[in-house]
Amino acid sequence: MKVDLFDFELPRERIAEHPASPRDAARMLDLSAADIQDRIVRELPDILRPGDLLISNDTRVIPARLFGKRGEAKVEVTLHKQEGLGTWVAFAKPAKKLRIGETFFVNDEFEAEVLDKKDGGEVVLRFNKSGADLIAALEEYGVMPLPPYIRRETGGDDQDKSDYQTIFAQKDGAVAAPTAGLHFTPELLANLDARGIKRRTITLHVGAGTFLPVKVDDTENHKMHAEWGSISPEIANLINETRANGGRVVAVGTTSLRLLESAAREDGVVEPFEAETDIFITPGYKFRAVDMLLTNFHLPRSTLFMLVSAFAGFDRMKAAYAHAIENEYRFYSYGDCSLLECANKIDART
Repeated sequence: MKVDLFDFELPRERIAEHPASPRDAARMLDLSAADIQDRIVRELPDILRPGDLLISNDTRVIPARLFGKRGEAKVEVTLHKQEGLGTWVAFAKPAKKLRIGETFFVNDEFEAEVLDKKDGGEVVLRFNKSGADLIAALEEYGVMPLPPYIRRETGGDDQDKSDYQTIFAQKDGAVAAPTAGLHFTPELLANLDARGIKRRTITLHVGAGTFLPVKVDDTENHKMHAEWGSISPEIANLINETRANGGRVVAVGTTSLRLLESAAREDGVVEPFEAETDIFITPGYKFRAVDMLLTNFHLPRSTLFMLVSAFAGFDRMKAAYAHAIENEYRFYSYGDCSLLECANKIDART
């Protein structure tokens, strides 16, 4: 499909600079019924049914943006994919300042050797720390890797270290937040439990590639960055049991959805999963594992807007985004969200 089909105009003032407070006070555009309804996130338990299963992403964002030097030249790197205990692929800016065999210095105690250079400003860095020591150094010297449309002078500020982390965050490894999860509070989770809605988490370590623009003219020519994910046998079994019993699988965010669809067979059965996925979902895809999706509002021409268009229908999402813009919904990572019903499944389940 032509990428231009997924373009739309968004006024700058619709982009959220900070999350709603409290988080579950964010607005939620409900597309789960025939008519579009304006709601707020804390109404979610009223919409879902007992026996439904909410699947969230428990990845934890690490402060993966580093400011340092190569010699006297200032360089900024954003880690986006781990390749070993102390080795990461990163986006460098300016990448031309880093050459293979040279050292990127954050300070006297924290540095990395440039092992390789790739296309698109990517470099492979081997740090002088690994494992828990590397995470500790990132926590001390790194900043949160906020998307470029959120304006901060030097990356994420101290408040972003908590704001840009979901209530589900447990496993270090993401360099971008699974932002639909940012809307949940302890009170909302308690209300979901009281309603009889089951909750589980899976893990997809979101990479910075999620923010990269689609530079090709046709979706067939776009290559997704791979991200590592995991679904345990116990959760895979629960997903299959839920759907067999008439419950719905509700993905919190496109990251949860992409992992579930990566683990699903052609017949819709979800299998345990522990691998990388580079699944790219565009209109025409038939969904196997997910019945509903809670997701934020996405960038024009982005792979995520293509995904939601595939999930709920291209025309429906165009109309929904027009409604959201006209009614002053807040967009992107810190913004409001929508609740979608799948319009293109492999079977007739509702």
